[in-house]
Amino acid sequence: MTPFDLVIFDCDGVLVDSEPLSNRILCEAICTLGIPMGVAETRARFVGLSMTKVVSALEAELEISLPESWLGDLQLQTFEVFRQELQPVRNVRTAIESVHEAGLQTCVASSGAPEKIAFTLGLTKLAAYFEERIYSAEMVSHGKPAPDLFLHAAAQMEVPPERCVVIEDSLPGVQAALAAGMEVRAYIGDVDGPHEKIQALNVQTFGDMMELPNRLGL
Repeated sequence: MTPFDLVIFDCDGVLVDSEPLSNRILCEAICTLGIPMGVAETRARFVGLSMTKVVSALEAELEISLPESWLGDLQLQTFEVFRQELQPVRNVRTAIESVHEAGLQTCVASSGAPEKIAFTLGLTKLAAYFEERIYSAEMVSHGKPAPDLFLHAAAQMEVPPERCVVIEDSLPGVQAALAAGMEVRAYIGDVDGPHEKIQALNVQTFGDMMELPNRLGL
């Protein structure tokens, strides 16, 4: 018997292989603001955070308000690259289907905006696995690493936190899940991810979605 009733999936980097694409485009957009920053630093500072937090951090660093068009232009550029290049994370379909076959519930809880989550899951044909069970950081007061989003998802799914397991790839996401009192299985399939910092939190890690059913005790 698995100790879980609900598997909560992050989206970017867990379901869709968007992180290398998103961070390349974000890095370029940040450089246009006059902040010299490489992709590695962009990833280290911003992966797992909502764009609201990213904008707040940049505005604090620059001591200005960003142009209203900046975020919209960034989203348009990101979506265009996604249309051309975005793919689902390798073997994630098999992993999701195994979870469903075992009778566990699933949902998505992401720092992304609702329109971005819908776009990427639709583009990769993963949306049907989750239907309306998709939750965004815009639905809560505080995004990751605060526990609010995961607690919101669990409440909507009517599952107590101790019966939930979160599949995450970012440090803020793992921190949020632990703060919510949930188990974590950290996906470290991305060679450039914050593996050492995640492993320091003493959570189970895995590098291939084919391993997920076994990591859940299915």
